[in-house]
Amino acid sequence: MQPTEGDLNQVHTVGDNSMYANESGLVVPVVTRGGLESARTGQSEGASRIAGVSPQHTPATRIWFGKVSNDPSYRSVPHHHGEAETGGYVLSGRARIYFGEKYLDYIDMAEGDWVFVPPYMPHIECNLDRNRPLTWMTTRTPENIVVNLADVADAALRDWADRA
Repeated sequence: MQPTEGDLNQVHTVGDNSMYANESGLVVPVVTRGGLESARTGQSEGASRIAGVSPQHTPATRIWFGKVSNDPSYRSVPHHHGEAETGGYVLSGRARIYFGEKYLDYIDMAEGDWVFVPPYMPHIECNLDRNRPLTWMTTRTPENIVVNLADVADAALRDWADRA
């Protein structure tokens, strides 16, 4: 059903959002300016995660939203994100996520692809490109939880060494 002009002119308030009020008592959007993102977030060696929206630097309490950058040929250590549901969007580059028993399964993604990674799912994130960086937009609820696991050898990852 499409809203009518009358619907668009009415202000609807549902629920109490007063916990997000600033020092003046106003509830307003919070903007993180480019270049001022927070690096105070869970990390895995070799990946750069910066938060645009997070509990560490905004009033957010149940969401982490940021940008993840991977160098050419980057491969994360196996990890999972605890209770967090994770959504990702490939801004640029080519990605691979290994998962499953002994990381024998994988999915590949390219610019414009979206991915959902369920809570507690061990996986390995990779940049397939040997020359260009990979950049993702990532969101997690409730937070950017990163639990690093024991590493595996490159040779154990099917099709990793001979990727195009």
